[in-house]
Amino acid sequence: MSEPAFDAPVWHNGKALRKGYTTGSCATAAAKVAALMVMRQHLIHQVSIVTPSGVTLNLNVESPHVKGQQGIAAIRKDGGDDVDATHGMLIFARVTLNDSGDITLRGGEGVGTVTRKGIGLPIGSSAINRTPRHTIETAVREAIGPARGAEVEIFAPEGEVRAQKTYNARLGIVGGISIIGTTGIVTPMSEESWKRSLALELEMKRAAGLERVILVPGNHGERFVREQMGIDSTVVVTMSNFVGYMIEEAVRLGFRQIVLIGHPGKLIKIAAGIFHTHSHIADARMETLVAHLALLGAPLELLTRVSDCDTTEAAMEHIDAFGFQRIYNHLAERICLRVMQRLRFTKTPPQCDAIMFSFDNQILGSNRPVSEIVEAMQC
Repeated sequence: MSEPAFDAPVWHNGKALRKGYTTGSCATAAAKVAALMVMRQHLIHQVSIVTPSGVTLNLNVESPHVKGQQGIAAIRKDGGDDVDATHGMLIFARVTLNDSGDITLRGGEGVGTVTRKGIGLPIGSSAINRTPRHTIETAVREAIGPARGAEVEIFAPEGEVRAQKTYNARLGIVGGISIIGTTGIVTPMSEESWKRSLALELEMKRAAGLERVILVPGNHGERFVREQMGIDSTVVVTMSNFVGYMIEEAVRLGFRQIVLIGHPGKLIKIAAGIFHTHSHIADARMETLVAHLALLGAPLELLTRVSDCDTTEAAMEHIDAFGFQRIYNHLAERICLRVMQRLRFTKTPPQCDAIMFSFDNQILGSNRPVSEIVEAMQC
């Protein structure tokens, strides 16, 4: 199926909603055009990029400047009809060529700094997520060729003020916005429309004859299944935050096995009976960890440290230090128990399995041996 054009609207309740693009797309386009201007030594006023989802964006360049080995350009963020705190702001890139052969990337003014673990980036690094980092570096490399090097700085003069309207501070990101986006495109959609689109993928896979499905929260889970577990991504469906809805849809469609795979930051909520995992619905991650660690006989010092954590990743460090890694198998079993309790009135409930992995792609725990789960998936 081909990717729809960027200018194709999303329809909801008879209304056409306009798509937008992420801060990651803005940063990538700005870096690309800044590099191209240095190479060509003249100003460029429009640039084209292909987003990670395959959509081509043709974007207007603002504030272009080139002098010697340095180029600067800006792209204005447009969230379409899904307006957020960064809508309308300028995302700049400064590219300076050198002879190192390497491309280095950092955040400047208005781009936040990571101060806590838990979002998959090192403490002290700029809040530029993995996918934008890759697309920025790739775009600059294509522009400057294989031999040259470049320093790339992404900055946003309004970033520090705009960030006050985001959740960045709660995530330990200080001083500015995050450069994010796994697809590069912002698709405005109501929750019901979003859920329906996810369920449609389940229906398509069931119609193709699949009887076993892996549900993941998002792109990270899909990549883990494909790259680390060696399972074909055709059996993977994104459930986003709609865990309960997608499980019930899988049951309705007659799937015989459902495997939930993800980072504990998402899956742990299911162990507490929370089947809509968005933070605005409920967030009992630390309470759930503390309760189940206590059931396993963890000392008060560990329980207190975990209770004081802001992120699951931070709590996991304390769990490792105290040698309570068995909590993950315990939680995976509890997740499956909660799912079966939810499906208790189903005549023939499916086999439920759960696997949790870390940000560095290590399997943390599962309700039964992973080899058994994978073998069952292949039956």
